Amino acid sequence: MNRRHFIFTGLGAALVAGPASAAPTRIEVYKSPTCGCCSAWIEHMVQAGFDTLARDVEQETLWSMKARAGVTPDLGSCHTAFVDGYFIEGHVPASDVERLLATRPAALGLAVPGMPIGSPGMEMGNQRDAFDTLLVLQDGTTEVFQRHA
Repeated sequence: MNRRHFIFTGLGAALVAGPASAAPTRIEVYKSPTCGCCSAWIEHMVQAGFDTLARDVEQETLWSMKARAGVTPDLGSCHTAFVDGYFIEGHVPASDVERLLATRPAALGLAVPGMPIGSPGMEMGNQRDAFDTLLVLQDGTTEVFQRHA
């Protein structure tokens, strides 16, 4: 049985879901307070069983956090999350995050640059753009982690 909790903090709302018997993986998401697609991506992560904490921040703060984490402008999207030592930039599918955490590559994180239609949080009916989830390596280079058709 899944339980869902909504916890409102001074910085935003925490959405928590997962099986009562297993401790879900915590993912912390930083986003603009007015971003609807960010909220939809957060719900995608909650439905996948992640313990999700959402924090609303000013845009300048968000871009500063991205830069410190190694997210370059060409990798950027509307929100940035952190999970178990990795960054997750943009509309990365939960299954890709799960695979990242299972395989633990030497990397900074995953990114889905831009906001591809049909990616989690960017659903628009039956419209769907092909997109790649990129693995961002320690030196800042990238390689395709997963192709999504």
